[in-house]
Amino acid sequence: MQTQFDVVIIGSGAGGAPIAHTLVQAGKSVLILEKGPLLKPQYQNPDGLSDFKRDELFADGPAKRIKHDVANKGEAFYSSHVEPDINDEPHIYEDNGNQLATIEGYTAQVVGGGTQLYGAVSLRFTPLDLRLQSFNAGRADLKEDPNGDVQTEARDWAISYEDLEPYYAKAERLVGINGTRQNQLKPFSSDNYQPPLEPNPISSYAKIGMEWLGKTTGNKEPALPYRTPLAVITRDHEPSGRKVPSDPETIKTSYVNRYGCPLGLKSNTWVSLLSPIANNPNFEIRPNCFVARLECQGAKVNRVVYFDPSGKERSVEGKLVIVACSAIESVRLLQISALHDPQEFGRRIHQNDLLGKYFLTHCFGGASAIVPKRSDKSIALDADWAIDCCATEEFIKSRGLWAGAAIYNNTSDRALPVSLARTHRSTDLDTLWKGFIEDTDLVGDRLANFLDNTVGKGLSVSFMANQVPLKRNRIELHPSIKDKWGLPVAFIRKTWHSHDRFLMNEIALCCRQVLEHSADLNGEKLQIEGHGGVYQAPNGIARIANHILGGARFGSDRNDSVLDPNCRAWDFDNLYVTDGSFMPTSGSANPTLTIQANSFRVADELLKRL
Repeated sequence: MQTQFDVVIIGSGAGGAPIAHTLVQAGKSVLILEKGPLLKPQYQNPDGLSDFKRDELFADGPAKRIKHDVANKGEAFYSSHVEPDINDEPHIYEDNGNQLATIEGYTAQVVGGGTQLYGAVSLRFTPLDLRLQSFNAGRADLKEDPNGDVQTEARDWAISYEDLEPYYAKAERLVGINGTRQNQLKPFSSDNYQPPLEPNPISSYAKIGMEWLGKTTGNKEPALPYRTPLAVITRDHEPSGRKVPSDPETIKTSYVNRYGCPLGLKSNTWVSLLSPIANNPNFEIRPNCFVARLECQGAKVNRVVYFDPSGKERSVEGKLVIVACSAIESVRLLQISALHDPQEFGRRIHQNDLLGKYFLTHCFGGASAIVPKRSDKSIALDADWAIDCCATEEFIKSRGLWAGAAIYNNTSDRALPVSLARTHRSTDLDTLWKGFIEDTDLVGDRLANFLDNTVGKGLSVSFMANQVPLKRNRIELHPSIKDKWGLPVAFIRKTWHSHDRFLMNEIALCCRQVLEHSADLNGEKLQIEGHGGVYQAPNGIARIANHILGGARFGSDRNDSVLDPNCRAWDFDNLYVTDGSFMPTSGSANPTLTIQANSFRVADELLKRL
């Protein structure tokens, strides 16, 4: 086996694949080490069958019991073929003083990472998202920030929107995204979207309500809804060679959302960026390989130590080493490497006390309603309409907020009975099946009526917004709980700031107003179920999978960041971190496209070094 490469990349998702794609095409030798399996869509397998099962969220095996010495010890859980067994590789989080085991925070262990299972919403961040420190400096109108944390903890990005914009355009072209540019309040140098499919009829309610909201939020110019950018191809995609059915409308299926796409139409990083280079002689991907630690000699990482599929310890070398295995696990890998070699690796990666600090997810939530007539929501993608009216400076200042939000409707939400379980009673990935079991009123006629009134009639409008960065929100190594390789597992400590709760309340109310000001063609109003933010859910702290960001932020000041502006660890010559952990703020939209765009940007910088 080859052991020396120009570049070794750990992780094949949004942070790693763009770099591999760029450098391989430039003739550099690249190895990707991926913890999970390579699962191919139908068109790539000789038997015409997809490798994906339908158990990404549910398993067909027997229930297991949590064995670790935590507060939820003994609770039942199910394993999936793309998520770890909790007993093998738990994440531990703290809630009201209790430590609990979870698989939340593992976006997916599979070639393509979280892009295999995400809903594919691919919004750009706004220019304001990248300069929230400057925007909030000196403001006296911020609400629910008694200690002034926004102004002391917020950080501008080390790059501007103008720096990132060409790479947004590149990602949109190479990944394969459908949507509309018109009515988006972000600058575009080019429009690389494929045309969207016809929206599901139930989404007309969201569009009407968004039109009302866009005219009444206090902006100088009314904002209008646009078709949500989705990483699903609707036309043949030349960069990846993928083909669509003769009738593109048949692409619409709710199984594209939150499941592996068996047709390869969802633009995960395997089908869009890695498959096109898979046969190049200068590229190799090794699935089912777990990286245990990095070793260094001086400022150079000289060994990447991993366990192969048989469990044998091996090592490889790269002139450059890229860590991109999702923020929690990337931070954990760096911390374990420092634990193994505190004198050299530890001293360099801990050149300040910031590694693991400022862990971020998103403020998110929304509102839900029941519409008068049923639609077949199984014929839908994830989100049909979005609007930027809550992301403008005028709106933010008028509400006393520190940052804005993107709003979009979840067309495929509750489209299928299986997806009802994901949202019923706000259960998390570990306990999806409990959503119905613990709702003991849902039996007999009540269950029948629940399904009759919900399947195909439920409509939700959601938001994504910046979370206030706090140093106390952090990723650590657990002092006693180990994974199946005998290594310390990640210990996640996270709370919501008072301004986070205030922001979620404000934007959730806007989502409710979208539904309240919509109606069908006969003027019949929707039945509002409720609105709110994730912090109100019983397991709101556990919901750490939306989304995994921060913990190794980049910046221009070595004393105030873990990474430099090109995502290189400050005291290493050849170590880079390019997943969502580099972000100093979480942005007002889903982060995948921004992670991809930044990775394409970093790839161009790496080419200058090779």
